[in-house]
Amino acid sequence: MKLRITSIGNSAGVILPKELLARLRLDKGDELLVLETPDGIRLTAYDPTLARQMEVAEQVMREDRLVLHKLAQ
Repeated sequence: MKLRITSIGNSAGVILPKELLARLRLDKGDELLVLETPDGIRLTAYDPTLARQMEVAEQVMREDRLVLHKLAQ
């Protein structure tokens, strides 16, 4: 699905078609979680538990980078 970036006041935004909102099980006013993956950007419905787990995982990966690198070898 191709989306266009548009001006919204002094900001920029993307308008999500109602079909996409239905597939994501989202409605106006809901929050999205944006994840950067090796394949690009992933949008999902915001889940506070998942968001906190991702923050912890990123912190562990930063702090224990050398250990994780050794384990991967």
